[in-house]
Amino acid sequence: MWPESSETEQPLRNGLTTGSCATACCVAAVRALLAHKQPASVEITLPRGEVVNLDIINYQAIEQGIRTSTIKDAGDDPDATHGATLFVELRLVPEQGIKFKAAEGVGTVTRDGLVLAIGEPAINPVPRKMMTSHLEHYAQAYQYTEGFEVSVGVENGEQIATNTMNSRLGIIGGLSILGTTGIVRPYSCAAYIASIHQGIDVARANHFRHLAASTGIASEHAIKEYYQMDEVSLIEMGDFVGAMLKYLRREKIDPKSGNRIQKLSISAGFGKLTKLANGHLDLNSRQSSIDFEQLANIAKNLGASTELQQQILMANTTIQVLNMTKEAGIDIATVVCVDALKFAKSIVHTSIEVEVWAVNRKGLFVANSHQDKFDSKGQVIAQSKVNL
Repeated sequence: MWPESSETEQPLRNGLTTGSCATACCVAAVRALLAHKQPASVEITLPRGEVVNLDIINYQAIEQGIRTSTIKDAGDDPDATHGATLFVELRLVPEQGIKFKAAEGVGTVTRDGLVLAIGEPAINPVPRKMMTSHLEHYAQAYQYTEGFEVSVGVENGEQIATNTMNSRLGIIGGLSILGTTGIVRPYSCAAYIASIHQGIDVARANHFRHLAASTGIASEHAIKEYYQMDEVSLIEMGDFVGAMLKYLRREKIDPKSGNRIQKLSISAGFGKLTKLANGHLDLNSRQSSIDFEQLANIAKNLGASTELQQQILMANTTIQVLNMTKEAGIDIATVVCVDALKFAKSIVHTSIEVEVWAVNRKGLFVANSHQDKFDSKGQVIAQSKVNL
C-alpha cells in the first residue's frame, strides 16, 4: 500500500499491465519456437484494439521450450511491479489447448471470493484471454496443431508481493498477473478498483463482517491497531472511496458462507476526509481539491474569530488548518468526520453500520464520527454516546 497521496497535482504517464507484458513474452516465445526468430521487440493487440510494442530483453533455452523476458513499465502509476522483470516459459506439448502455470514470483489462489478457483495460478481471466488469442494466432500462422504450456513468472515477485494486497486476498507465493484493458492509467479506476472489490469479496467469503477501509498506510495502521483487526478485513481503498462505497450499495450475501458485511469503518487522513465531507468520491488531487472556504465556514459555525477564518482561507494545507483550529480550541475535525459519515451513509446499503475516523500525518487519531475526544497520542479519552 502506498503512503497518503499528495494534495498537489502532477502530470502523469500511462504504462502497460503485467498481462500485456506476459502476452508480449508469449509472442516472442512462440515466434522463437515456431519461426526460429528472436525479435528485439514484439507487437501485441490490447483488448480494446490498441496496438503496442514491447521490448524483449532476453531469450533463454529451457527444457522443451524457451524463456523470454521483458521489463514492466507502469508509467507514473504507484505500481509495485514497475520496473520488475516479467517472464514466460513457453513449452510445446502434445496435448491440444493452453495450460497456464505459476512460475517463480507468481502466486496461487488459496481463499474463496476471487474470480479464480482455489489452487489456480493467479493469472486473471483477461490476461489469459490475451495470451491465448495471440498464441492461437501464431499457431495458425505457423501451422502448429498441438498445445502450449505457459508458465508466467516475475523475478523477485514473492518479495514484491509483500507491497501489494495479495496476501490479504489469499494469493500466496507471489504476484497476480492483472489487466482488463492492457493499459495502466495512473490512479485509474481499473486495476485498483478491481482490487478493492476483490478485497471486499474475499473478506465476506471468509466470514468477516466488519471492514476497515483506509486511504493510506498511516490511517490503516491506526484503525487496525484500535480494533485489532485481521488483515483480510482491511480494505486499501486509497483515494477511491467512491468505488468502495458504491460496491457496498447493494447488500450481498456470500453464496457459500452466507455471510454479509455489517459494519464499515472509514479511516483516512484529515485532508482526504474534508473532500468526502464535501461530497467527493475520488479523493485524489487531480479529481478534487481541498475547499478551504468549506473549512472556514465550519470554523465560523463553531465560533472561530474573523481572523482565524481568514487564516484558514490563506492556509496551504489541511494540517495547517487542523493545527490552527486546535490551538483556538475549535474541534473542526469532528464536524468533518460527521459530515463525511452522512455522505458515506447516503451511498452504502442501509443495513451497514458506518463510522468515520480521521488521522493526522503522524498516523494518530484526531477525531471520529462518534464525537469521541482524543488525547495527544491519538487515544480515546472520552467516548460520546451520540449515535448518528
